[in-house]
Amino acid sequence: MIIDWGEGERRLTDTVSVLVGEANGAYPSGNTLLVRGAGESVVIDPSVTVVERGGAPVEVDAVINSHSHEDHMAGNGLFADAALHIHDADIIGAQSIDGLMEVYGLTGEPRAAFEQTILDEFHYMPRPDAQGFADGHVFDLGGGVTVDAVHLPGHTRGHSGFRMDGVFFLSDIDLTGFGPYYGDVWSDLEDFEASLTKVRDEEADYYVTFHHKGIIEGRDTFVEMIDAFTAVIGRRHQAMLDFLAEPRSIDDMRAHRFIYRPHVEHSFADSVEERSATMHVDRMLHRGEAVEVEPGRYRAS
Repeated sequence: MIIDWGEGERRLTDTVSVLVGEANGAYPSGNTLLVRGAGESVVIDPSVTVVERGGAPVEVDAVINSHSHEDHMAGNGLFADAALHIHDADIIGAQSIDGLMEVYGLTGEPRAAFEQTILDEFHYMPRPDAQGFADGHVFDLGGGVTVDAVHLPGHTRGHSGFRMDGVFFLSDIDLTGFGPYYGDVWSDLEDFEASLTKVRDEEADYYVTFHHKGIIEGRDTFVEMIDAFTAVIGRRHQAMLDFLAEPRSIDDMRAHRFIYRPHVEHSFADSVEERSATMHVDRMLHRGEAVEVEPGRYRAS
């Protein structure tokens, strides 16, 4: 359905718009990209706000998901007649909810609770018709309008950004003070750092994040923001290393919380803390910054 978004649609160029989510794309919403070509129009990451508003300002021929997380796929069912594209490495998360749970790595009660949230609040609809793409894939929308896929793994295995007409969509490299999120089974700290180095070289007039920061104008501002975002990893690492001044277990680190503040309640918070701590401890052991003093207990060297 064609919906007039009014001021909710921010036109960046003749072909690229941002459909701004509630509270500038704060979770659970997000900022959706709309790209108009001479032959096709696509939306990238249709948010819950797109679903709530009932559609986009044009007929949508295809949906592109930057990765398989619940908030980026909320509108996949709304555009059920449009083709769906997602990176090969994340395709199972779009195809079925069991596949999506595999991406998160949740089990037991946390899985059951979050699965219900995904169905109720994020309108999840399986798309077994999803088509995969790889790094460097070019979506040709006609009239010289293209969307180029840039694989930026770490957040998930298939997490991707997109380059188009002076605009770069960063997806969940969201440049917030919270910092990079690498707490799923399909997350990887080393890959995330490599992706941050890679995307820092992107030249664009506008950079767009799915959450919070939204539209960023100019490369100088972008570089300043991505450097600050990247620095969060080092601060977390040092905080964890300081915590290991005396022997601690991963359970101790999970309970202490280095990612989320103590008052934050999420069904997945404990698993995120545990996985993140495990990645940092592995890095400490590899660097010789910490030692395993007894099975499952670690101390800074």
